[in-house]
Amino acid sequence: MNKFWLFVIGAAAVLVALSNLGSLIGLAISAAILYYTVKWFMKTDSLFKKMIWGSIAAVAGITAVANVPAILGLVALYVVYVIYKKWNEAPSEKHSKDPFASFEKQWQELKNKS
Repeated sequence: MNKFWLFVIGAAAVLVALSNLGSLIGLAISAAILYYTVKWFMKTDSLFKKMIWGSIAAVAGITAVANVPAILGLVALYVVYVIYKKWNEAPSEKHSKDPFASFEKQWQELKNKS
């Protein structure tokens, strides 16, 4: 894929990721709250504290579900990562436009053997 199309796809993915930035932040915060409240819910022995932690976990879980559009943002961030890796990889000799590049290498190997 040439650099122009990599740039176009990367730019579109960056725009999608930026447009879902609020959802991404909301999902991260609600997931962190959910994780810690479930952790504290499991540690406590008091029924009252279990009810408090359970209700906080339920609210955090509903908030996390409400931020489902953040999944599009995560996919867009992954696409940006893949585009970045492809942009920086060196073109291999196999994909070279010169049909004689491989021939020259093999010819030099044959000359060195004899």
